[in-house]
Parts: sequence; structure tokens; C-alpha cells
Amino acid sequence: MSQLTPPYPLILDGLKQGRVIPFLGAGASLGSRASDAEWEKYLVSCVPTANELAKYLAKQAVFPSDESPDLTKVAQYFGVVGGRGALEQELHSIFDCDFPLTSLHTFLAEIPSPLLIVTTNYDDLIERAFKAKGRSYDVVIHTTNPKFGDRVLWWQHDATEPQVVIPQKLDIDLSRTTVIYKMHGAVDRFDRGRDQYVITEDDYVDFLARMIKNKAIPSIFAEPFQTKHFLFLGYGLRDWNWRVVLNRIEKDLRRHKKLNSWAIQKEPSSLEKKLWERREVNVYDMTIDDFVKELQSRQT
Repeated sequence: MSQLTPPYPLILDGLKQGRVIPFLGAGASLGSRASDAEWEKYLVSCVPTANELAKYLAKQAVFPSDESPDLTKVAQYFGVVGGRGALEQELHSIFDCDFPLTSLHTFLAEIPSPLLIVTTNYDDLIERAFKAKGRSYDVVIHTTNPKFGDRVLWWQHDATEPQVVIPQKLDIDLSRTTVIYKMHGAVDRFDRGRDQYVITEDDYVDFLARMIKNKAIPSIFAEPFQTKHFLFLGYGLRDWNWRVVLNRIEKDLRRHKKLNSWAIQKEPSSLEKKLWERREVNVYDMTIDDFVKELQSRQT
């Protein structure tokens, strides 16, 4: 059976017209990393995978060997035995790093029209790509620090400090401004005290509780989430936490039915294919680099 080909013209035109929202998962930051590459702390050659990050944190916290080393569970345990501060210090030391930009981040930064980009990554690759191209953007960051309450951090372009804003009060003209929405927090390269990470089991419970109360996702994103195509890059659906988040987006934000979206994922399992299809997402078995290369070839 022949492999299905992504609808490149439809996706490319949708990005240029602002009708597509890119969602960047962990795989989006890996770029053309070799299959046999191994991440080591303080090496800038590659971003750690979720498994590598879990393995490192498990070693530091002496995580019980008879437990499955899921990242959320390992991070939860690390926080219990070492404290939240120690966990965030470790994460900051890992992600406060100039990892190499990928072709995907550079490609998105070259699109001239305003984009709403959603990422669940802690790194700052997408921001650095936009800076490298001289492009302006705002950043909106989900907060996990209790002192902020149910608020987000809003970095306006060229601002020296972020504003702490109630999600429903966020005021950005999405037709004129590119927005990078860091749904699961982010490293702050300037001030470690502003780091935010949705990473432990408790963090995910809190995030989902805030979603249910409509206090997690800023209300200005509701209409785009309802009416625009999603382009998932670097996600797998084995992660139940991400499946729950997608469920909440579909149900709480009343996403329009029959609005097809696309996912680029190398070698998805049969289960993942079914889960994508159930969400009216067409999944294409290919690398992100190959996908971006083809999009770039069609721009000329």
C-alpha cells in the first residue's frame, strides 16, 4: 500500500494565511539528530528527549528501580525527595543552553504573516529562530509558580520584563502579532526565578483543573482553537497527558467538527494512528526535516 502524501500546498497556504496553528512537541526540537546520538548534560549538540530527561532525573533522585520511569512520575518523585526548587534548578541547568536551531524553527520564523504557535517544550529554540530572522513576536507562558496564581506571563516584543496577566484579560491583536504560546511553561534564560514547568503529575493535574475552570488557556486563543487547522509536529499519542489536553481543547473550547488537521510523526504505532484518526487528524509517517524540506521546495 502506497504511503499517503501530506497536502503540502494546503498546509503551506494555510500557514501563510494564518489558518493553521503549528503545535510543537518534544520531537520538534530534535531536528536532524542522529538516531544513535546520546544527550549528555552541558553538551549543546542536542536537546534531551523525554526518556533521556527522565533517565537523568531518575539517576539524580535514585528513583525506585521497580517503578516505570515515566517523566511525570520521575519528576514528581524528584520533587518529593529533593524539593521543587531543586527540580527547577536541574531543569534550568539543562535548558539554559543554546541548542542548535532546527530547520523547522527557522522555516516558521521565515513565514511573513503573523502566526499563533503553540509549544509544550521548555527550550527557547523557536524564540531564538525568530530573533535570528529579526522577526517580532510576543510570548505567553503558562505559570506553575503558586505566587502567580491562575495567571500567565506575557512577554511583549522587546519588553524587559513580563507582565503577569489573568488569562481572560490578555489583549493581543492576533491578526498583527505572532504569538508563541508556551502551554507547559518555559525556561527563562534571564531570571531562573521566572522558570515555569508543567512536568510533574501534580503539575498536570493543576493544568487540567485550570482548563476545566477556563483559567489555563487565554480566552483570545479560543476562537483560533475552534476554527483553525492544527499542525502537530513532534508529538506522539502514547502520552495520556497530552491526549487529555487535546480532549479538553476539543470539548471545552467546542472545536468545530469536521475540521481536519495534520500530524507529522515518524513511524507511528497502529494505536497512535487510530487515536489521531479519532480526532480527525491525518497522520503522515515521515521525519519533520523531510516535511519541512518539501514545504521549502514549494515556496519557490
